[in-house]
Amino acid sequence: MDLTIGTMFLVLAIILITAIVIKIANARVTFDPVCTRPPPPVVNSIALLKLLPTLCTKGPEVTMTYLYNKFGSVFTVSILWKRISFLVGPEVSGPFFQGSESEVSQGNFNEFTVPMFGQENGFAVDCSTRMDEIRFYIDALKPSQLRSHVDPMLREVEDYFGKWGDVGVVDLKYEFNHILMLIASRCLLGKEVREKIFGEFYTLFTEIEEGVNLVSFMLPYIPIPVNRRRDRARIKLTEIVTEILRSRKICNRIEEDVLQKLMDSRYKDGRCTTEAAVAGMIIALIFAGKHTSAVVSTWTGACLLTHEKFLDAAFNEQKEIMRTYGDKIDYNVLLEMETLHSCIKEAGRMNPISFGLVRQAQKNIIVRTKEGVEYDIPKGDTLVNLVMLTHKLPHIYKDPKVYDPDRFRSGRDEDKVGGKFSYGTFGGGRHVCAGEAYAFMQIKIIWSHLLRNFELKLTSPFPKTDWSKYALEPKGKVMVSYKRYRVPGI
Repeated sequence: MDLTIGTMFLVLAIILITAIVIKIANARVTFDPVCTRPPPPVVNSIALLKLLPTLCTKGPEVTMTYLYNKFGSVFTVSILWKRISFLVGPEVSGPFFQGSESEVSQGNFNEFTVPMFGQENGFAVDCSTRMDEIRFYIDALKPSQLRSHVDPMLREVEDYFGKWGDVGVVDLKYEFNHILMLIASRCLLGKEVREKIFGEFYTLFTEIEEGVNLVSFMLPYIPIPVNRRRDRARIKLTEIVTEILRSRKICNRIEEDVLQKLMDSRYKDGRCTTEAAVAGMIIALIFAGKHTSAVVSTWTGACLLTHEKFLDAAFNEQKEIMRTYGDKIDYNVLLEMETLHSCIKEAGRMNPISFGLVRQAQKNIIVRTKEGVEYDIPKGDTLVNLVMLTHKLPHIYKDPKVYDPDRFRSGRDEDKVGGKFSYGTFGGGRHVCAGEAYAFMQIKIIWSHLLRNFELKLTSPFPKTDWSKYALEPKGKVMVSYKRYRVPGI
């Protein structure tokens, strides 16, 4: 049964988080005797065991929704002597997203990424260096830089879908994974990879992605076959990127890609980025951007192709834009695709890539619910912000289980009215995804091309969420039939 996988995921995830907490904390949680605020209500191990039938029959999301309805927007799951405090809703999410590293840290929950991306970047380095790296990403992906990526993205999309026949059936998941890797190799890595060794790079990168699983998350250095392949792939990818960096330096060649921006970046103390650090950062950026965009693109397709009203609205928007600009698409034209933007955003709301985001409380954290109740979450608790549940709160989103992109249009703006952190597909606060604008841009380029050139029909059932994946995605293939088409009268 599908839900058996979901059950295994949630149970293993809880055990997994507990194991990590054991590595971080060496003592029991102690409560501040001076504090007058109560801790959150606690769900003990016996109560969790009683929920197993719900897990088996209805799955993780329903189970956590039950706990939310019973205990409120802040509750703690107690396993042995370890505590995991869950947060639901924007009202209690401020400290989680905005707290400093000395208050709410990412701890070593992301240690599994170290063998994926190397020892000189990301979660292998100190917080100050990591913040510098985030600044590098933001500078490389700011609007003034994104404008230069539109034409290369368009060429990749037109070339790729130009190879489709007049009619056919495809798996959207496969197609989007492939085209987004082509875009990444062109815009992030540069022409050296795209034009010469794309096939090798794609294969190696796939082996990196396969290293993201529950076993590797819990035991990232265990010498199992998938981890060995991951390690060999990272070493080879690092060698490829290093060779490109050295070639550019020797020839004094400057390219207009993100790799070049990372090469030219400087840490706050004046240090240059190293070859190993640049290699790790670019691999990490591709991993985060390509996978997230592929998943959101696929969910967008599944939602649009099962909601004719919004499919027609997105199509009609393309017709109007073409009447004004013809076939031209540039950065400003993409900004006018507001209907398509809302369709993508709504697909991400209903199907976020992460069930929840994880942090570690380094100090006592005070949260206030929408009812005005204050809780004191003790130092040492693991914090889990349940993004998926926040996205389904009816006091923020009207009819939250209904696909309704209009909720993000001017006049409703439900995510803005709901308050900061009401929408968390791309994170938020101090650790918001630096590539959000880049992701929307490439997804809009892909879907604007498909809407203008193909009639599409979903031929497989609407996909379920694959709970066996660390990063959630549609389960199985998402099969779509296509017929080549051209917007008439333009």
